[in-house]
Amino acid sequence: MSTTESAAARPLRTFPWPEGLPRADRCLVMGILNVTPDSFSDGGLYARTRQAVDRGLDLAAQGADIVDVGGESTRPGARPVALAEELARTVPVVRELARAGVCVSVDTMHAPVARAAVEVGACLINDVSGGLADPGMGPVVAAAGVPYVATHWRAPSREMDRHADYGDVVADVTVELDARVRQLTLQGVDPARIVLDPGLGFSKRTEHDWTLLAGLGTLRQLGFPLLVGASRKRFIGAALANGGAGDVPPGGRDSATAAVSALAAAGGAFCVRVHDVRASLDAVRMAAAYAASRL
Repeated sequence: MSTTESAAARPLRTFPWPEGLPRADRCLVMGILNVTPDSFSDGGLYARTRQAVDRGLDLAAQGADIVDVGGESTRPGARPVALAEELARTVPVVRELARAGVCVSVDTMHAPVARAAVEVGACLINDVSGGLADPGMGPVVAAAGVPYVATHWRAPSREMDRHADYGDVVADVTVELDARVRQLTLQGVDPARIVLDPGLGFSKRTEHDWTLLAGLGTLRQLGFPLLVGASRKRFIGAALANGGAGDVPPGGRDSATAAVSALAAAGGAFCVRVHDVRASLDAVRMAAAYAASRL
């Protein structure tokens, strides 16, 4: 039996809502808070702690269920950040937002940053490498006992575009995420706390992103909640350009992102990760109303 057949043949596991995260009768909305100088669409806007905390509080006031704090850009071609710098950027912001009652996630590939963020109140670890960038991440997650987002990932940002090679992208991503879950559980991570992310834009070309978005139903057969991070990404800009809108910069893609949020929610996503919270919150509410009308 092939790896793909093995994953598909396994009985469907459906884990409960991850403990420690807000509950809702709709897809959750995670607001992006980049505390970096070089993120692809808003780098530098919230690089100072006070600016970042104020932005995080604003995202929560707009309705974000979770505020995701990241101190290292993962845009294509981005260079790594020193561990001390990432800690200095993220931990004070996580601490202040958690003190204010915000459900905060930390967007990091590094176990020491994840540990420090949880110690000051982070409710979720969002790792775009799915534990591949730092072998210490699995044990840290297991010890922390908080929900963990494992993203499909093949290579660091500076070289990830060279690894966008798939036979069947949905089948390949499904198998690779399943392998990640197996390894994480061997490291002691509670499977009931795992959320999976297909990694749109990470070692993916535009056609791969759309195919994965359309294939969420297959990915859901792994039995885990799915997070979709499409906000302002290249495949959205490409679709707008192909539709006659021309070259739309990342900051002009929020309405289109909200449309993708609705599609993701209708496809069964557990959470969408976005820059513009209000628009996507409206979108996932519409998706929930639409789904309810079909029952």
